Amino acid sequence: MSRRVSLPGADELFRNTATLSAVPSQRESAEEITEAPVSNAKQKNAVRQTPRRRVNAFDRSPSGREKHDEKITVYLSPDELYDLDQARLALRGDLGLAVDRGRIVRESLSIIIADLESKGDQSIIARRLRGR
Repeated sequence: MSRRVSLPGADELFRNTATLSAVPSQRESAEEITEAPVSNAKQKNAVRQTPRRRVNAFDRSPSGREKHDEKITVYLSPDELYDLDQARLALRGDLGLAVDRGRIVRESLSIIIADLESKGDQSIIARRLRGR
């Protein structure tokens, strides 16, 4: 009888557990590199690999409570974080809406982007970023 412990192999440890993922697994990336023809080398240097998705009115609603696969990091000042938490507490206490900070940010982004698409140069985000 061997005293060695049977350990899982690398394929089992690093297998792709997600069925749909925005980021291809290492195995898929390696296959694409080996199978990519040389003529695609110029296309690989382009900034955008996929066409820009056009958002219609149906898509503008924020995602709400669901698992999100994409992430960004935003740094806030202490006052901005305080204001965000105060807004969360006001929504919860005054309006009975149990929402987290992420949901407030996603809702806010949805509103700002819809305003930008409908008003363009006169949208609130364009005016604030110009300093007016």
